[in-house]
Amino acid sequence: MLKATGKTNLKNSTVEVVPYNPQWPEMFLEEAAKIRAALGENCVTIHHIGSTSIPGLSAKPIIDMVPVVKDILKVDAASLESLGYGGRGELGMLFRRYFSNQVCHVHIWEEGNPEIDKHLIFRDYLVENPGELKRYETLKLSLAETFRQDRTSYTLSKDNLIKEMLQKAGFQGMTMVQALTDTEWAAVKHMRQKYFFDLLPNKEDPYTWIFDDPRHFHIVLMKGCDIIGYAHLQFWPDSRAALRIIVIEEDYRKQGMGQYFLAKLERWLTHQGILSLHIQSSPEAQVFYRHAGYLEMPFNDPDGYEGDPRDIEMGKTLRTA
Repeated sequence: MLKATGKTNLKNSTVEVVPYNPQWPEMFLEEAAKIRAALGENCVTIHHIGSTSIPGLSAKPIIDMVPVVKDILKVDAASLESLGYGGRGELGMLFRRYFSNQVCHVHIWEEGNPEIDKHLIFRDYLVENPGELKRYETLKLSLAETFRQDRTSYTLSKDNLIKEMLQKAGFQGMTMVQALTDTEWAAVKHMRQKYFFDLLPNKEDPYTWIFDDPRHFHIVLMKGCDIIGYAHLQFWPDSRAALRIIVIEEDYRKQGMGQYFLAKLERWLTHQGILSLHIQSSPEAQVFYRHAGYLEMPFNDPDGYEGDPRDIEMGKTLRTA
């Protein structure tokens, strides 16, 4: 079971971008062989990603790789830690296992996860488009000067250009992350306000304090680079969780996105050791939840929150203890 936290942050450290090193591919192959041996038969393949995988591109001297595994729950953290890697959990990327040391970052995904395609599509797009590679390199060098002691800001400031290039490359995969960037948090606040609090008399979100509470998780659903959904989860004692909000943007409704999102959230919760998920459903949403296997079940909110009296208390057992 992972120890998930509601607030995600990137580790701050010095940013150093250096000219392309032709030895990086060999360094990848050498380290990938060790990783493959550590992962054993669970490992399907390992991809070299990130700037060090792109010939001619200046980069931080850190090898990024994506080992693809059959079962993410069978990743043996101890075997990787024995190689000198520190395990850092998901770090905001749902269903990822992330390990790092001073020279290599390892992003483990289960086969079929669209995040794998996203990394490979972006890599191949830059390889095939020298003009775009130059744009990306120029931005990286500029940001490295501006944020030399702030890797978080360096990383987040590349986000808009990366998304632009992924859109040009045609990436349309469905991915889920905990809100981290300014764009993601703006989408969270927009969807909370538009679809819930604009409908209430006071018309202001009274629960913004939860954005900094580690028991609360704010997860966005993305199709390609567009944020199309949002879910607010709260972890409770006794391996229970509450689904406070789930919403899909209007243009993407009646396409199965809501059921897809809910099913993925349920799977992620089981990875966290959650046994049951609880909701307070409006009468209008009851059919949606019943279709997903939810039944009437006491909500028993440990915080004593009182919902709309018209709401129907429902829940679903995700796994047995």
